[in-house]
Amino acid sequence: MSTYEARLAALRDMMKKQGLDAFVVPICDEHMSEYVGGYAQRLEWLTGFGGSAGSAVIMREKAAIFTDGRYTIQVREQVDGRHYDYVNAAAGAITKWLKDNASPGMTIGYDAWLHTRAFAKDMDKAAQKMGAVARPVDTNPIDAIWSDQPARSPAPLAVHPVEYAGKSAEDKRADVAAWLKEQGQDAVIVSALDSVAWLLNVRGADVTHTPVALSYALVRDDGSTDLFVAPEKLTDEVRAHLGNGVAVRDYADFPNALGELQGKKVVADPERAVAAIFQLLDDAGAHIAEKRDPTVLAKAIKNQAEIEGHRAAQARDGAALSRFLHWFSVEAPKGGQDELSVAARLQQFREESPKLKDLSFDTISGAASNGALCHYRVSEESNLPITMNSLYLVDSGGQYLDGTTDVTRTMAVGEPTEEMRRRFTQVLQGHIALDKAVFPKGTTGGQLDVLARQYLWADGVDYAHGTGHGVGSYLAVHEGPQRIAAFGGMNEPLVPGMICSNEPGYYKTDAYGIRIENLVLVEERDVPGAEQEMMGFETLTFAPIDRNLINIAMLSSGEVEWLNSYHAKVLAIVGPQLDGDAKSWLEAACAPV
Repeated sequence: MSTYEARLAALRDMMKKQGLDAFVVPICDEHMSEYVGGYAQRLEWLTGFGGSAGSAVIMREKAAIFTDGRYTIQVREQVDGRHYDYVNAAAGAITKWLKDNASPGMTIGYDAWLHTRAFAKDMDKAAQKMGAVARPVDTNPIDAIWSDQPARSPAPLAVHPVEYAGKSAEDKRADVAAWLKEQGQDAVIVSALDSVAWLLNVRGADVTHTPVALSYALVRDDGSTDLFVAPEKLTDEVRAHLGNGVAVRDYADFPNALGELQGKKVVADPERAVAAIFQLLDDAGAHIAEKRDPTVLAKAIKNQAEIEGHRAAQARDGAALSRFLHWFSVEAPKGGQDELSVAARLQQFREESPKLKDLSFDTISGAASNGALCHYRVSEESNLPITMNSLYLVDSGGQYLDGTTDVTRTMAVGEPTEEMRRRFTQVLQGHIALDKAVFPKGTTGGQLDVLARQYLWADGVDYAHGTGHGVGSYLAVHEGPQRIAAFGGMNEPLVPGMICSNEPGYYKTDAYGIRIENLVLVEERDVPGAEQEMMGFETLTFAPIDRNLINIAMLSSGEVEWLNSYHAKVLAIVGPQLDGDAKSWLEAACAPV
């Protein structure tokens, strides 16, 4: 019996002891985080699936794993199809699968600390229609059988200086207090980890590659705030920074604190606060207002200090990436390199900067067919060599005190095929079209998404991920509420100060992957004769785009002009940071076409 088969059997035994006929296993923590600490990686521990988004439903005799289009290939490689059905994670997919497979009288369990209130309500409705019962568990059955489950991180909090934050924590709390008064509310629960970190100008190290700490905040309409965090995380410096306006309480005391809110008008974010929070507020007799956490939009709209910090971090990161691209151009054709060794070398180039605090996510280092797995995570088992006449895709980023970076480049090793060049050029054309877009105030990311796909669509091909996501300021590399996509956040208006990625791609199963990603800043745009406020994008990321993969004949004169102008900026920003062979290589890589 394999390790994962044994874990599945052990879970079913524990479910039987707990009186459960089915149990839902998400990738999530108590804060609805996208990336979670090791202790919360329950789905990966159970199934072997290493993606960042997915769920499973375990029944006594059947099981299914639910993933989106990013992981169609990866889930089949990592999860044994003898034990799990592979199901596309469309809206309502879990309840539909349960309807098709569950029986009347069954008890379906879920952990209310790992799901939204909407999920809990949907489960309850679906269970009733099936003649079953949906029940929140007292103890997560996976935690009960995971003998070597990692402990929660003991890492201390650190102060995020106002020179990088651009606004004091006291002023941010005052803004939240003013918002509460406008809304006629007494308090708001801030449960998203990056929101707590942003609000109080603190950072942590409890989630890999994301500088946040496991914590909650309760902000009242006078600005006074309770911070719930493990007390051992607090240094004297952090205590002094928080000041008298912030009362520190133990992380474990948070449920009790919710019980103290009887009769209070309390805001809880339905997208970011788990079902258990709503249940505890209901039990306490609080009056709940379901509204978006007021820090979410404020955090997304960067102030001038954050914008300048991003520009500085991007310039620094672009130099590290350009040194790597030069190294790759020399070493990859020689042979002897693989996905792991190349990713390690890129990390070394970034670590030459003393301002680097961490990577911003696990580097996606995809050679040849692995490049077709758009959110691939290399391991010893999956590691492929870099071979001639193939493509290599690397999506990576750094966490710097002054900004978070995220950039993807695709390189040809040897001679690319005409199909590779055609697809790369179409992806580049989509990237350029989005970068050059000028659009009126109120435009959403969903309205712009088609710009990046149009050239691929003309050939009857597409990519199964969004075109752009928000990015934090020395915070989460994926940040809402804005997205450039046809789903999830697509209706959020873009606002000057927001930072988004621009990352169209193309992925040919079992062959290769292509993606070109820069970060862009939404800015006001002066359009002569305009009758309304207009906006556009300022490019923030600067590193060469592989000209060996471009079919110049496919580009319009405007696209050629964009490419040459972009490379001229790369040379101006990155060139002074390089010397010797690396600088000579950059000059050639950025020469006009």
